[in-house]
Order: sequence, then C-alpha cells, then structure tokens
Amino acid sequence: MTNLFISQSSLPLGDPHICSDSKNRLNTLSAIYEPLCNRIGPGIYEPNLSEAWQVDSKGLIWDFTLRKDVLFHDGSNLTANDVISSLERIRDPRIGGSFGTQGVYASYIGDAKFELISKSRFRIKMKEPFADLLDLLSEMYIASEKNLDNLPDTHIGTGSYSLNDFDKERIRMDAFNKYWRTKPSYERIFWRSQSEVEMLTSQQKSEIDIAAGLSIQGSINAANKNIDVIQKFGSLCIIFMFNCFQSLCNDKRVRQALNYALDRDAIIRNIMKNKAEPLTGPLTPLHYGWNPDTLGYNYNPNLAKELLKKAGYSEGVSIKMDIPSQMPDEAIPLSKMMIEQYEEIGVKVDFIIHKDRAAYSETVRSKKISDLCCFDSSPLSTIRVFREKLHSRLRGPWWEGYTNPTVDELIDRSQSCINSENRFNLYKKAYQLISEDAPWIFLYRPLSFWIKNPKTKVEPSWDGVIRIP
Repeated sequence: MTNLFISQSSLPLGDPHICSDSKNRLNTLSAIYEPLCNRIGPGIYEPNLSEAWQVDSKGLIWDFTLRKDVLFHDGSNLTANDVISSLERIRDPRIGGSFGTQGVYASYIGDAKFELISKSRFRIKMKEPFADLLDLLSEMYIASEKNLDNLPDTHIGTGSYSLNDFDKERIRMDAFNKYWRTKPSYERIFWRSQSEVEMLTSQQKSEIDIAAGLSIQGSINAANKNIDVIQKFGSLCIIFMFNCFQSLCNDKRVRQALNYALDRDAIIRNIMKNKAEPLTGPLTPLHYGWNPDTLGYNYNPNLAKELLKKAGYSEGVSIKMDIPSQMPDEAIPLSKMMIEQYEEIGVKVDFIIHKDRAAYSETVRSKKISDLCCFDSSPLSTIRVFREKLHSRLRGPWWEGYTNPTVDELIDRSQSCINSENRFNLYKKAYQLISEDAPWIFLYRPLSFWIKNPKTKVEPSWDGVIRIP
C-alpha cells in the first residue's frame, strides 16, 4: 500500500456531531466515521452501518438492524447502544454548531424516542411523521459510546482510517486493517492545510495527490500551469433572502421585480468568470425534488418596472442590503454589480458590510436583517432547505418571514408520504410555488474545484466530498 497526501485550505476536524456542510470538514471526518446509511443520489440511500430498516406506513416508527461485523478503531464491536448514544449526543443542545447551526438536528429528532431492541437492533419513534429520516441519518456520524465524553479531543469511529495525530495544520490517519468493507487502499493519509499558492507549488513538486477547495482564480492559475483541474457543480446556492416581515418585501410583486431586474448571465460572466450556472429556485439538480420545468427569472427589466409600478412604486424605491465579507467570498463585488443593475429600474440600494461571518450568521438567524441579505444555502438535504428556510409554521433558523400555506402543506404532506416517487412530486410542486413566490433572489450555483495528480485514483464524489477507499 502507498500513502496519500491531501491538501485543503483548512482542516476543521472538530466535533463529528455538530451540524455543518463544510466540505473540508466532511472530507476528513468521512474517513474516520460512518453514518447508518449513505446518500448516493437525490433521494437514494444505501445501507451502511445499518444493513436494513423498516418504516411503518405513517413514517412514525423506524426499525434498524445493524451489521454484526463492524468494529470501532479500538477493537470494540458496534452495537445499538453506540448508535443510540451518538444520536442522543447529536440532539443535545450543548453540542453547539457552526455558523448558527446549533440546535438544527434537535429540531428534527429532539422529541424522538430511541429504543433498544437488541445489541444489533433499535427503534426510532418520531413524534410526527418523518419520511425523510434517512436523509438526516445519512449526515449523522456514529461514534463509540465509550469515547463520547472525550470528543472532540479523541476520535474513535468505524471508518476505513483511524486518526493517529492532528492539529490545525496537519492530520495523519492510518489504515484500519479490520475495516468491515474491503481493505483500505492506502497505508496512511497525510492531510495538510495550505494556501492556494502552496497547493500549486506542492502539486508541481508532486508533494500532494489531491487538493480541495480552490477558488475560481486558483483553478485558473492551476490550468495556466498545466495542472489537472477537476470541476463539479455542487448543492451550494448563492442567494439573497428577503425580509418578508417588512411590508416592502412582503409584496410578491416587489420580490419578483428584484429577481427579473438581474442579468444573471452578466453576473456569472463578470463575477464568476463563467464558473457558475443560474438558479431557477431554492434547489439544484443534485437535490431531491428539483423541478427541471421551472423557468425561474430571465433578465427582463421592463417587466421588473411594471411589477414595481403595480406594487405602488412607479417612482422607484429604496432598499437596504446586508452583505458578508466572505461566504460567499465574492459577496461584495456581486452586490455592487447587483446595485448597478437595480439602478436601471429605479431601485436605490444602500448596504451594510459585515466582516464577522459568524456574527453575521447569528444576525440572520435572529431575523434582524435589513430588506434583504446575501447568504449561501448549502444543505444537500431538500427537507432541511424547506424546513429550515421556507416553512412558515416551523419558523426555522433561516426563515425570514415568507409565508405560503400551500407550500407548508406540501412539505407537511411529504413527511407522511413513504412512497419516494409521490414525495418527489410533492417536492416538485413546492419548488415551483417557491420559485414563483420568490422569497429569495435566486442567483447561481458555483462550480467547485480540485487539483490532482493524474496517477491518483481518488476523486471527489457526486456530492463534492472526497471519500477515500
């Protein structure tokens, strides 16, 4: 076996039980830990630590059977107690979160009951129907019950690699030769935290096999140096969320006008160097329930003016934006170009730049935004996007006042719908209605970039996570 060398802009190993969509974090953790099931496509799941499951017709009671040949890195057997203890910890509000995600998982399974049936079987009883439970469980890593109190200082999982040593700059993992699947492909994995310049230099010197998380300019620089670049579209959506509590943005015509006023093709060409594609709604083609028939908002400034006139703003209107200085990193130049385009339809824009991204997330979560705020919607889970950002009864962490009872009903009905095709169709209808209501400015989904040694077989998977065999 050989060694594998991976470079990233950061190595945020942290706690495996917080809610985070960071690819850098998922890359490292997915080598150490495993969930009960794997999401292998939109709405498609395969057994992992759980070899089988059953659910009742209402989506309330789920029975799981674990594999009997799974060992933790300390040599102990995986049992249902480990799973239940991990799930209890995941929903514990003391675990915290990342950029405002504290309590997210508890909002789904906080009222659930976990029942031990045997060493290899357990039951989850939901208080309300939850047909998308597998979607959530595919994001939750199972850890050794004996080591839970030592997290995040010590990591013991069931993955193909065990953690040997780590700090903020480097991580070393060793092959776990008692891994229940096939024998690991590499003897050791060495992770490095590097800047883009360092990544390119290391790649040219053949010091790394794959580097993750390059910027657009980094990918261009790599291509200019004849370094192989991998690019893939992901689930990240760059958006502006409207403050629908305010009378101005509570008017659908205003929200639609501000969508039609934007030339997304020009924005993508100038700001994103053609490394993105327009959104038509709150999801991407990687999401379960994305509707390919939804047209979205083509550039139409005349229609935008007409909609503003019908809303009572024939003489124009003033709005205020909240803009983070990073995440997305192009937020400031993006906003400036939007402001120029809004001027053409008589919309005057003032803006506030927020330099503390964590504090900005809390501002959005506390629903104290101006008329609209720049944000990135990152979950690959459709139910998380809908529940956390768009369902008015649930009032999730990123919900900003948008209300449509029909959308709420479709989301609620979906969770009582065990049939996958029928649930998919409910989501498609919700997607279409949300697009028409325009609670967000739907901008684009960007490409993600990696560079790699042509001889290296490891590549990012369909969802952008590097999973190492």
